[in-house]
Amino acid sequence: MRDLSADTMGLSADRGARDVEITDVQTTMVDGNYPWILVRVYTDAGVVGTGEAYWGGGDTAIVDRMAPFLIGENPLDIDRLYEHLIQKMSGEGSISGKVVSAISGIEIALHDAAGKLLDLPAYQLLGGKYRDAVRVYCDCHAGDESEPESNAREAERVVSDLGYDALKFDLDVPSGHEIDRANRHMRGPEIEHKAEIVRQVCETVGDRADVAFDCHWSYTPGSAKQLLAAVEDYDVWWLEDPVPPENHDVQREVTQSSTTPVTVGENVYRTHGQRRLIEEQAVDILAPDLPKVGGMRETQKIANHADLYYIPIAMHNVSSPIGTMASAQVAATIPNALAVEFHSYQLGWWEDLVEEDDLIEGGRMAIPERPGLGLTLDLDAVEEHMVEGETLFDPA
Repeated sequence: MRDLSADTMGLSADRGARDVEITDVQTTMVDGNYPWILVRVYTDAGVVGTGEAYWGGGDTAIVDRMAPFLIGENPLDIDRLYEHLIQKMSGEGSISGKVVSAISGIEIALHDAAGKLLDLPAYQLLGGKYRDAVRVYCDCHAGDESEPESNAREAERVVSDLGYDALKFDLDVPSGHEIDRANRHMRGPEIEHKAEIVRQVCETVGDRADVAFDCHWSYTPGSAKQLLAAVEDYDVWWLEDPVPPENHDVQREVTQSSTTPVTVGENVYRTHGQRRLIEEQAVDILAPDLPKVGGMRETQKIANHADLYYIPIAMHNVSSPIGTMASAQVAATIPNALAVEFHSYQLGWWEDLVEEDDLIEGGRMAIPERPGLGLTLDLDAVEEHMVEGETLFDPA
């Protein structure tokens, strides 16, 4: 196993202005609409970087496991430390899953810390920006998601009252016509029900908004093709994850069967995992989840590779403001950014987790010029909303 720690790389301890070391790595979990895992990297320069790992149990223990590999290292060496963690955790599953998510949270925190140390916004560390603000699409949830009319009413509210011009709705909702949902096969009435949701939502918003629809890996190839055919006459931004994510050959076949754009990517890890989707043109729009796929630089690598095939990037995102801003910072740096998802529009205190206000306005997220991610964690709000049994960060 390659050891990429500083003492094996011939890195001098006398680094002048670069003489800063990581002193601690800590986590806590916030009880949002998902259990958000916040990660903080502490340095002996008094600078603290904040990141976020993909939600759910397990990552906090993995971060704790990796903390000794980082203490004493230079936080500015982001790429080396990322690969160092991948190597050190290779026997524990660093190709995909929870280990990569935990590393992603650390990597985001390193970008925040490095930006603060160098007095540069995170996007500048990634090569600069194409845009000052990133389009945000709102993941919508109606009161009764199985009723087409309910979805259409929520679409109108989100466009007219909240000001979004990009939306997404779930299609894998009960239709009342199911016989056996486990076999992934849809009957004709089920397909008609989902097509009716699409019709009513698209006709309600018209050309005021782009609308995507999510299937959450629910259907057989045959059913997915039938569904795609049933909605081809409507102005669908994309249909997301119509088939399970493991078999790329099936994904390619389904994607290439229809003129309706197909989006996948949130359940595929790192650049290597996304490579076949891109190179075999098995996807029309790619949707990596930054705190899950490998972090900020890994997401940029994926986007750059996709750009060779003229594939746009619509980042999946269910994060707190920290992970959302990390996604927006990367989206600002890539030419093929389409939008970043926002999943917490019904959570009244999402923005309270940071001291900054008005993070999303008019369906856009402005990219701050402040160092790092440009956000300041509100520790009082974090403590108020922590998952039961979690402890607040220890500033010491």
